[in-house]
Amino acid sequence: MTPVLDVLGRPLRNLRLSVTDRCNLRCQYCMPEADYVWLPKDDLLHFEEISTLADIFISHGVDRMRLTGGEPLLRRNLSSLIEMLSRKPGLADLALTSNGVLLAEQIDGLKAAGLRRITVSLDTLRRDRFVALARFDELDRVREGIAAASRTFGHLKIDTVVIKNVNDDELIELIEYGKTVNGEVRFIEYMDVGGATHWSPASVLSRQEMLERLSQHYGKVEPIIEDSSAPADRFTLPDGTVFGIISSTTDPFCRSCDRSRLTADGMWYLCLYATRGIDLRAALRGGRSQEEIAAIIAKGWQYREDRGAETRLALGERRAFVPITALKQDPHLEMHTRGG
Repeated sequence: MTPVLDVLGRPLRNLRLSVTDRCNLRCQYCMPEADYVWLPKDDLLHFEEISTLADIFISHGVDRMRLTGGEPLLRRNLSSLIEMLSRKPGLADLALTSNGVLLAEQIDGLKAAGLRRITVSLDTLRRDRFVALARFDELDRVREGIAAASRTFGHLKIDTVVIKNVNDDELIELIEYGKTVNGEVRFIEYMDVGGATHWSPASVLSRQEMLERLSQHYGKVEPIIEDSSAPADRFTLPDGTVFGIISSTTDPFCRSCDRSRLTADGMWYLCLYATRGIDLRAALRGGRSQEEIAAIIAKGWQYREDRGAETRLALGERRAFVPITALKQDPHLEMHTRGG
């Protein structure tokens, strides 16, 4: 293994692997438009190609991988890929993020294949809001999926994007629900990433505001001091309940970010806000050796100086990151394409 550091000394450690850009929901903060340009199916990486690239990334120090989408459970035979990845020496963690709709019916196969952790997105517990946010009436199936994940894995994380005047009055309800399923809730500040075409600063509920609301209800909230590059700051309530807040909009963690993203068709992005990626599929299918692709990855990371969220914060007056016209011209700019 040859660890690689970028310009700011950040290691290449976490890789988010998108296995499809398609999704069975249309969440307001991710896919709010009426139609989308999908990646051609023939362009998607085969599982064997993903496995080959995973080996190269592991050789450069990546020891954590997360499968994403779109909705990853829409990718046929996903358990086969999980089995291939879970057997790799040097991979310490293999996780998956899902919207939960298809989770109950696939959970046993995911666990048997070697998946180690699971995160489910859940932005509201109220049916009318769920339909308004996601445009499909799937709350019952999502809750069934969460229950199945809790039963099968014993613990899970629940990601909630908090939007002012949409679901920001459910912080306490969601924490209480998390207690019933042994789920650690992570509240995510609404971000101005590609795909969030309705984003505005007025819609962001900050970490500080979240903590103030939770303190008013529960009493003193204590921070957990950790040496970690994880995106969430974690806290404990007086009863010991742990929750997290990802404050990428108001207090970015760029200086410690060790994440990169590989799209389902092999474009490698060094930052969620990056507008350009490195085409690893072209290298792979063009006959480049593993050593040559390893050199491409090493060089790409060594020159990395991305601090996308910090750069956006420094702009002051902000609007949606990418205009709709640009998103339609290049689907790789969409958050659901590069795995959020």
